[in-house]
Amino acid sequence: MSQPSGSSRQRRPDGAALAIAAGLAVVSAVIFWNTANLGGGASYARIGPTAFPYAIATALALLAVGTAAKAWRGAFPERERDEPAPILWIVGGLAVQLLILKTAGFSIATGLLFAATARGFGRGPLWITVPVGIALSLAIWLVFARLLQLSLPAGPLERLFL
Repeated sequence: MSQPSGSSRQRRPDGAALAIAAGLAVVSAVIFWNTANLGGGASYARIGPTAFPYAIATALALLAVGTAAKAWRGAFPERERDEPAPILWIVGGLAVQLLILKTAGFSIATGLLFAATARGFGRGPLWITVPVGIALSLAIWLVFARLLQLSLPAGPLERLFL
């Protein structure tokens, strides 16, 4: 007799989901530890400065337990295979932005990140997405620097507007 595929076959525990559960547990433990060592705080109030960090740490601990239980049973759906090229484009764009942000300024660095991300998602050639990304980033920089009076890294392009 042949068995139907899928339901009768046991799946192994999901290692990636178990790693995520462990990460959630670590973050929860760090928040608990930091909150316990916070010290001070108003003792006359029922809800002090430690109430919400404890609530967040508890929620993260519950998420860790739930994720671990579901991962142990293999209850998560099968994930699609990762495509390395788009991931490398996006991570490379982030690396370029971090490396040139101080020297090239916000607009150029973020414009290159925009172009690399667009390329990672399969949108447009770089000769179009780079100038569009720089123009959008310059508009964002102008809003933050001029209207909101916030400081973003200025490069040669931004210095034209200072």
